[in-house]
Amino acid sequence: MSIFSKIAAGEIPSYKCAEDDRFYAFLDISPLAIGHTLVIPRQETDYLFDLDDDTLAALQLFTKKVALALRAACPCRKVAQVVLGLEVPHAHIHLIPMQSEADVDFRKEHLSPAPEVMQQTADRIFAEFQKL
Repeated sequence: MSIFSKIAAGEIPSYKCAEDDRFYAFLDISPLAIGHTLVIPRQETDYLFDLDDDTLAALQLFTKKVALALRAACPCRKVAQVVLGLEVPHAHIHLIPMQSEADVDFRKEHLSPAPEVMQQTADRIFAEFQKL
C-alpha cells in the first residue's frame, strides 16, 4: 500500500481539502505555494494514464472542483495543474496557486508552513469545496 493510499484511508494524518468515495485531495507537506494540493484516486495506480477512461475523466472533474475551491480559498491568478513525480508510486495531480509561472518551478526552495497555517488553509479549501 502506497503512502498516498494510507493517507486517503486515514492511516497517516493529512490536511484534507476534499474527498468523495473515489478521490481524495490534501495539502502537499512541502509546498511550492500556500495551498499546494495533491489530488489522488483512491484506487492505487502508479501511472495516471493507466487509469481506465471513466476513472481518469472522473478524476479530472473532481480535480476541477478542487481547483475552483482552491482558487476561492487562496486567491491567485490561476491554479496550475501539474502531473509529475516518480517518488510515490501512486497517480497524483498537483494543484498550485500561482501568480506567475515561476510559482510552479519545482527546482525552487519549497515552503515549510507552520501546522496552523496548513490546517487553516485546508479548512478554507474544504469549506469552499463543500459549496460546489
